Amino acid sequence: MGERGQVTLPKELREDFGISGGDELEFRVEGDKIVIKKPVSREDLAEGYRARAERDREIAEEFEGASREADDYLGDVPELE
Repeated sequence: MGERGQVTLPKELREDFGISGGDELEFRVEGDKIVIKKPVSREDLAEGYRARAERDREIAEEFEGASREADDYLGDVPELE
């Protein structure tokens, strides 16, 4: 650590975590440790939501197909109230 409290992250860590000069980092204390974390960007967050929505669509289609197969196999069954 330098006199002004600045810390240099090793190059390997910067590369592994996609951190470059000027990036914002989050600092927090967990017990007796200082945790440094790269915040999630809006783009990363949006991509996560898109991927989740796509998985949900695929599951819904799978259930729909299974329901049709069950209807074909079982025939008409009374509706539950």
